[in-house]
Amino acid sequence: MKSHEYYDVVSQQLRKQFDDEADSIQQSAQHCAQSVLDDRVIHVFGCGHSQIFAMEVFYRAGGLVPVNALLTPHLALFPKAKLSTYQERLEGFSQEYLALEDTDPRDTMIIVSISGRNPAGVDMALAAQEIGMKVVALVSEEFASSTTSRHSSGKNLKDVADVVVDIKCVSGDAVLSADGLEGRFCGTSTVLGVTVIESIIAQTVQNCVDAGTIPPIYVSANLDKGDAINAAHIAKYSHMISGL
Repeated sequence: MKSHEYYDVVSQQLRKQFDDEADSIQQSAQHCAQSVLDDRVIHVFGCGHSQIFAMEVFYRAGGLVPVNALLTPHLALFPKAKLSTYQERLEGFSQEYLALEDTDPRDTMIIVSISGRNPAGVDMALAAQEIGMKVVALVSEEFASSTTSRHSSGKNLKDVADVVVDIKCVSGDAVLSADGLEGRFCGTSTVLGVTVIESIIAQTVQNCVDAGTIPPIYVSANLDKGDAINAAHIAKYSHMISGL
């Protein structure tokens, strides 16, 4: 059954993901934890479907409070999906967007772009590094190596990041095939990437605790105590997090 085949493929890719990328995940968490310990934030950026990763770790039960999801509508699938494709290929936009955010050299920037080839991600990495941030990139090495850069520098996101976590999807992302059907279907990058970014957050929390600091964590707003706890967190961090 294709449903089980998909599960098997994802399971294999996840296993390879965590076997091969353990050091990169740890390095990413070290940078993120330092930002939290410094009372600063972790910015998360992606375009199109890659905005999912920013949404996954922002303003959610059990999530770190000091996460700033960079969710500009210009790069979203809504209201017109094709516009997000156009915008992520437009050089010179990301740095102007980042300039509108509260930023600091002590922040960490996580950028997700599975191909890594588009200017939006490269520009965001360069802009963050110019400020002094550490940049973590989630990129598929296989996908990136099979394409050319669309940035004027000729560089891929993986070439300009401080830490690269190689997302173990295939070039083109889709993994399943069927007799009589041309082309492949069902991508795996979202499952792999979301698992990775949550694992980075998990290790970030542990690193903070190990350093003697209890990091601020959202509580479900559907628990009786949730609203009061979250309100205190939001009051402290809202000036640094534009989505709040």
